[in-house]
Amino acid sequence: MKKILTKVLGLAALVALGLTFGQAGVYAEEETTGVDTSGTSISITPVSNVISLSANSTYDYTFKVTNGGDTDMRFEVYAAPYSYTFVEEEDEYKLGFSKENSYTQITRWISFKNVDGNFVERPVFSAGPGETVEVAYRIVTPADMPGGGQYAVLFAHTLSNTTGGSGIKTEASPGLVVYGRASGETRKKATISDLKIEKEYTRTKGGKEESVKHINASAKIKNDGNVDFTALGILKVESIFGFGGSYETETGDAAISIIPETELTLKDEWEGTPWFGFFKVTWTVQAAGQIETIESVVVLIPATVIIIAIVVLTALAFWIIILVRKRKARRSKYIV
Repeated sequence: MKKILTKVLGLAALVALGLTFGQAGVYAEEETTGVDTSGTSISITPVSNVISLSANSTYDYTFKVTNGGDTDMRFEVYAAPYSYTFVEEEDEYKLGFSKENSYTQITRWISFKNVDGNFVERPVFSAGPGETVEVAYRIVTPADMPGGGQYAVLFAHTLSNTTGGSGIKTEASPGLVVYGRASGETRKKATISDLKIEKEYTRTKGGKEESVKHINASAKIKNDGNVDFTALGILKVESIFGFGGSYETETGDAAISIIPETELTLKDEWEGTPWFGFFKVTWTVQAAGQIETIESVVVLIPATVIIIAIVVLTALAFWIIILVRKRKARRSKYIV
């Protein structure tokens, strides 16, 4: 009977541990991107252009800007560096358009054709409601162009004299990302680190933090080379006992483009995570020829179920103790 009692108490402890077990503390671009603020709507298409560049050469392209609002609109176009800056307070890289480095020199090589047919840095255009304006831009590479990647954003920025339906001045700036692949020596090198599998995370929604109980995974990928690459992640969740469902990342759903001198976080989650189940979880990350994989067993048991199980098992343990004592008392009585 002592062995039975020990097993029951051990099972109760195992169930209690289930509450905390396994718990831890894209590159799919659409053809059009736009901004809609207070009656002003502006969009740009396409949203990206991948170009192979050679030294001392000229390249001509176009993009379209559409006024989706109900008033006349004036806008200017210009090129800005496409780069990331590390923010120590948040311990992560943030996208910015002002930091220049050796990979954003293409910004200086870009000019736009104005209404007079001349190529300038910041031309101004006008568009009526529903009108689309085609903008021509030119890239002229220097003879001493460095090898590797070159990155810029081409913005279509509404001017401050644009007014919305409320009469309030509004501004918007959709952009097109230029991915330049310069001829010469190119190096694709990635460092994959901090792989994690968790069963809940905290997000900010409506200015408030909330806890989301979804099986999720993340990893940090750093670009140590001189050209951009796409990092891919595959989260695979399999039920251990055959109930609770399963999940696997769709191709391309967990993907992110990373430019040189940048470290970004790749994430994926199972939005259909059930409230109960025992799962084997695998998280695989691929970047620039590197592959890293981790596995974990995740147990999902609501706190109320844990409490009820502990109460029932504790009651069962006490019942067994009382039963054992009664049997011992009976045996003692017969012996006497």
